[in-house]
Amino acid sequence: MDKPLFKNVCDEQVFSQLYKKWSKDLYNFLYYKFGEKVNPEDKVQEAFIKLWKNCKETPPEKAKSFLFTVVSNLSLNEIKHQKVVLKFQEKKPKDYTNLTPEFMMEEKEYMAKFQNALGKLSEGQRTAFLLNRVEGKRHKEIAEMLGISRKAVEKRIYTALEKLRQDIEEI
Repeated sequence: MDKPLFKNVCDEQVFSQLYKKWSKDLYNFLYYKFGEKVNPEDKVQEAFIKLWKNCKETPPEKAKSFLFTVVSNLSLNEIKHQKVVLKFQEKKPKDYTNLTPEFMMEEKEYMAKFQNALGKLSEGQRTAFLLNRVEGKRHKEIAEMLGISRKAVEKRIYTALEKLRQDIEEI
């Protein structure tokens, strides 16, 4: 038995020879087994990329088996993914809502009142309020961002809430 000249596939010449020797066979294998739907050219390229990444662990005599296993697994994963996509495409989105037209109209009116009330707040109150209620920032974080004390942030938020309650009767 001859001793292999190279211990791994990392040598460019060995890798190139493997590519020339097996790429066409890999393509034909995928094409005959799965057809064009798995895009055999891409799968062959991906297999050789994986071989290159694992070149130190893969001896040249095991490269063929490695490549065929990789392309087969990549193709099977692609088919599984396509099945999942088809399954979700079959589900129809909900074309109705449980919201009544009256509720939706009231919600629009409320949002208009809320936006108007927000516009009446001072810039400091509006900034502190939105950072706290919309972005979920804590009082300490807001104080650091604005360069003011924590108590000042609390006062701005609570005065903003009071003004919003006064401007919007339904709260």
